[in-house]
Amino acid sequence: MKEKPKVIVICGPTASGKTQLSIQLAKQINGEIISADSMQIYKYMDIGTAKATEEEKSGIQHYLLDFISPNQRYSVAEYKKDAKKAIKQILEKGKNPIIVGGTGLYVDSLIYEIEYDDIEIDEEYRKELENIEKEQGLEVLYERAMKIDSIAMEKISKNDKKRIMRILEIYKSTGKTKTEQEIESRKKEVEYDYHVFAINWDREILYDRINKRVDIMIEQGLIEEVKSILNKYKEFPTAMQGLGYKEVVDYLNKNCTKEEMIEKLKMETRRYAKRQLTWFRKNKQTIWLDGTNDIQNNIDIILEGIN
Repeated sequence: MKEKPKVIVICGPTASGKTQLSIQLAKQINGEIISADSMQIYKYMDIGTAKATEEEKSGIQHYLLDFISPNQRYSVAEYKKDAKKAIKQILEKGKNPIIVGGTGLYVDSLIYEIEYDDIEIDEEYRKELENIEKEQGLEVLYERAMKIDSIAMEKISKNDKKRIMRILEIYKSTGKTKTEQEIESRKKEVEYDYHVFAINWDREILYDRINKRVDIMIEQGLIEEVKSILNKYKEFPTAMQGLGYKEVVDYLNKNCTKEEMIEKLKMETRRYAKRQLTWFRKNKQTIWLDGTNDIQNNIDIILEGIN
């Protein structure tokens, strides 16, 4: 049987050091990087998504960064198609593809070959859900989604409006739950030999890294970045619901003080990191790397793991 091409995946929570590790690894193995981050796809959203700067990239080519306008929608199905195209391009150059990011859905769509039907957005139904949320609260939608697909809801937090609505929309549009769709789609043969690594930290240290990162983002001009995007676009289907953006929008709308906004951003980012860790721990094939290790040490573990 023909051997499948190897693809390295580096995932883990926000602020765990994925960017630095992946760039160092790419330099050593003649690799190129494909982002698996659902916020870094957006143009102009650099500080709040912690995109690698040109200097940090050190000449390593990155794919699927900065190519969608903040007022456009982009689905997991589109991501999977684009990521596979990028993997193919990198392999054709004789280089090694490295998938890097913290969006679990993006990673799973590749490593499990999950087909997410690219369902059409039913704008009427979405408005109906938005109204229910405004009038009765998000909890009502959460309970409704729970009744429809309790398995998928295990991974979704009670305040993750985007994903809660997605569960309801999938069911309304297809008559099948997200879980049923995934079970059906996983029957496909996985195209590449994915080797999945994730970075782990002691929780207190990770939370400290997150708090520091938020302070740095504010210093670098996150508030100004959000203002300039708000001036550029009239509407934001998903971009401004993203972590680090909705909190600043709240502050700009005078719903909270700057200090409250910063505290909320730190708290929500810590919660998000916790959810990411829960998600990646469900992937049984993952090899965990210790974040306190020297980067070279973790690169050696990766190289050993793929051979």
